Amino acid sequence: MSHWPLELRAFFAYYNAICNKATGQLSRVDKEFIIVVTSWPTGAHTSWLSIVPGTGSPQRTQCSLTRSVLTVACEQTEVLLFDPISSKHIKTLSEAHEDCVNNIRFLDNRLFATCSDDTTIALWDLRKLNTKVCTLHGHTSWVKNIEYDTNTRLLVTSGFDGNVIIWDTNRCTEDGCPHKKFFHTRFLMRMRLTPDCSKMLISTSSGYLLILHDLDLTKSLEVGSYPILRARRTTSSSDLTTSGSSGPRVSGSPCHHSDSNSSSEKHMSRASQREGVSPRNSLEVLTPEVPGERDRGNCITSLQLHPKGWATLLRCSSNTDDQEWTCVYEFQEGAPVRPVSPRCSLRLTHYIEEANVGRGYIKELCFSPDGRMISSPHGYGIRLLGFDKQCSELIDCLPKEASPLRVIRSLYSHNDVVLTTKFSPTHCQIASGCLSGRVSLYQPKF
Repeated sequence: MSHWPLELRAFFAYYNAICNKATGQLSRVDKEFIIVVTSWPTGAHTSWLSIVPGTGSPQRTQCSLTRSVLTVACEQTEVLLFDPISSKHIKTLSEAHEDCVNNIRFLDNRLFATCSDDTTIALWDLRKLNTKVCTLHGHTSWVKNIEYDTNTRLLVTSGFDGNVIIWDTNRCTEDGCPHKKFFHTRFLMRMRLTPDCSKMLISTSSGYLLILHDLDLTKSLEVGSYPILRARRTTSSSDLTTSGSSGPRVSGSPCHHSDSNSSSEKHMSRASQREGVSPRNSLEVLTPEVPGERDRGNCITSLQLHPKGWATLLRCSSNTDDQEWTCVYEFQEGAPVRPVSPRCSLRLTHYIEEANVGRGYIKELCFSPDGRMISSPHGYGIRLLGFDKQCSELIDCLPKEASPLRVIRSLYSHNDVVLTTKFSPTHCQIASGCLSGRVSLYQPKF
């Protein structure tokens, strides 16, 4: 395999991951994929481009976890559905919302949710796309993120109003779902749940990353009801403060210049020491290190999680919009040195500078389903990035010091700035969408 192109070896990572599954866990798609890959001739080449016309700027591309459906959220109130294998257009939801559609999340093999700048979330059923299942009202500004806790079947959304809202989809009616405000912070940009739903990560436009540990979505977080775990800048010794105009103020967070709040924090520390365990929904505030931005502020515009929960992936831009970086941070688990001030949960392991084009637009990147590769918008195309040239697992090539990501392949097929990219969770495919409304599908040609 050493003489094969790097992108060919990269896609064989999928084959190896499937072959490592127990026989009884192989799906029909897995088995077909094994047959196709093992019959791949040595001299085969890769045909990456299949163009599908879109309408409006794609904000997201999202693939169903159990069906062969590619869904595209557009800026002109539309949601597009395609068959990713044939590139056939299945359906256009022309008035899915009253404003730009920002995100799409599948809850199971038929039900999916969309969110919009019209401040609402809509639930849809693939079997009946002519009408919404219901519309959810609760946010007061643009809704940007949708997450789903498969354990509790709770829908989690976040928006530019700074709110994270929990929706009980178990009790949905045509009028909506019961909901509650779970969390609030200023400058909220993106919110994600780890694959096991044990942590919630929130990025901000002021460069802070908030982590709620030992997450319990059923527990109401009222002002002052959760401890603040102060952390330091990743790989730096400077202390982090959340007071002042540049830092996020979270509901119930202590002001560092208040004696009364300081004494309450000491009381919280003693309580944690007595219990001997970290309390549920403990909040950690981090300032992730970004190469080249040590002395300047930055905005965390995109936030993704490794599919195995090993790391988080950030796309950051400088406050002056003259630099963009993609950074990978490993989760560091272990007992804290002090109950209310643990070691930093994240460590910068890999990074790469991005093309500084399309200023002002957010570029959404992603991990591959096996976590070995990253697909990142890069100018008028995308780059496939790896932790090393062999597309090894992250845990097999952790550096002692942060090192550059390796470019496996660059793919340029668009006529405008690419804003989003997504791997298919079930097929050997990548989708990308650009500012002019074109969606591209990339796949090996067998």
